[in-house]
Amino acid sequence: MKKPVFLLLVLLQFAAFSQEDAWVYFNAKPNAQAFFDNPLSELKQRSLDRRMLQNIALDIKDAPIHQPYIDQISAASGIAVLAKSKWLNCLHVRGTFEAINALLGFSFVDRVRFADNALNLRTSTPKRFQPVNKQMDTETTFNYGNSFNQIHMLNGDLLHQQNFTATGKVIAVLDAGFPNVNTLLPFQRLRDNNQILGGYDYVSKDSLVYTGDTHGTMVLSTMGGFKDGQLVGTAPDAQYYLFITEDVASENPVEESNWVEAAESADRVGADVITSSLGYFSFDNPNYGHAYSDMTGNAAFGSQGANIAFSRGMVVVASAGNEGATTEPHVGVPAEATNVLAIGAVKANRLYATFSSVGPTFDDRIKPDIMAQGQASVLVNPSTGAITTANGTSFSGPIMAGMIATFWGAVPGLTNQQVVDFVKQSSDKFANPNMQYGYGIPDFQLALNNALLLTESFSNSKVVVYPNPAKESVSVAFLKTFQNAEITLYNSLGQHVLNQDLANDNTKVSLEKLSSGVYWYKIDSNNFSQTGKIIKQ
Repeated sequence: MKKPVFLLLVLLQFAAFSQEDAWVYFNAKPNAQAFFDNPLSELKQRSLDRRMLQNIALDIKDAPIHQPYIDQISAASGIAVLAKSKWLNCLHVRGTFEAINALLGFSFVDRVRFADNALNLRTSTPKRFQPVNKQMDTETTFNYGNSFNQIHMLNGDLLHQQNFTATGKVIAVLDAGFPNVNTLLPFQRLRDNNQILGGYDYVSKDSLVYTGDTHGTMVLSTMGGFKDGQLVGTAPDAQYYLFITEDVASENPVEESNWVEAAESADRVGADVITSSLGYFSFDNPNYGHAYSDMTGNAAFGSQGANIAFSRGMVVVASAGNEGATTEPHVGVPAEATNVLAIGAVKANRLYATFSSVGPTFDDRIKPDIMAQGQASVLVNPSTGAITTANGTSFSGPIMAGMIATFWGAVPGLTNQQVVDFVKQSSDKFANPNMQYGYGIPDFQLALNNALLLTESFSNSKVVVYPNPAKESVSVAFLKTFQNAEITLYNSLGQHVLNQDLANDNTKVSLEKLSSGVYWYKIDSNNFSQTGKIIKQ
């Protein structure tokens, strides 16, 4: 009697996977000029202000997808549109291989990329399907109570004592659901002060965000939760947008597309920081999964979107993952992306938590980037509102994201790249990073001190070169925009050892090929020249 049921299940599974996922990319944005003529039609003023402060120009990625393209794809036979990305000018669709492939017949379709790489090679060899267990990056003057350690480890309490509590900063939280945030006592402070600005559920396609999996509720509590004597989040006065991108019922590439679409919304509303405790490596359909060789910083769809988010002026924080003790222990998507801060987990005693995913990336970059407490993290029980503990990089990530928002609120004139640089450079393993700790545990008081020195230095110079002393590289910060700038380095004998052109979006200078010692630099621009010295450690 059981055999027919088994066969039915097999047939249902085969039928489910006969529906393929793919991204359909368009070759133009005919409506782009209308956007440039009226950017407020797509972006809020706060988003434009963030870009202006960082000298980031609007570009074609900011323009919306041409709606007639969406309409025609949606009307195509056998096609379901599941998500969209204006940054990548594409739609995430589901249908049969034949139906999706037929979309190439539209003149405005540039290319189709199937989630199953085998189909991109025009093969359809059957493969065995094995289920993947759904797992997010989780294992089951304030009176901080037991939450003191996780913020004091970062010297975040010292910033709070100076009245830096992320006031004026906006954090977008991308997760699986936020049930009971609208009722539980530890979130009352957020509600009373109107700090939750809105959100959207990209899985259900509605604005009901106080639903879904409880994971996001716990994540939010590490930043914005407050219960006197028991829990104070790292960014208690930040404002928040809540976005649901994760479908806990399955593991499918559409979740990466949801993630990118939510990141675009975060940009639109003017968020400063994106934090996500979600990670992707394998999927229910193994043909869709990522390989370690894909971890090159900008190959996966989610990583591409995360990098574009950074290019819009936001800091993107992602949990490294909880696979450190598994057969595939490496940091996944989107934490592996070039411009994402991947956050690993340590115990309360600052030692590595063995579940925390490790680096390096396939192209040998340092990941995770930095660490925070992820074992026995103090947070809110999403059902009762009681203060409890849980393990996972899901919590080290937002603990760090809240501190970054708090730090940036203290020095709001910094660019997102400067924020990332100061945080990394303050970390305890910055000089000797490794595959478990990355650059280590940041000291936000040190980061603040260095950032304030930078801003004070501008009163006496046109440009600041930092950090100094330096190990791997230095960054050049200009007081205002410039054209045709270049930096030249000379050794103690006056010999020319390095020359590099500088641009507004590329002011980092690598020192890796130079020996330790003292070097003189000269920076020439169209309207000024400045000299100084750099110590290479």
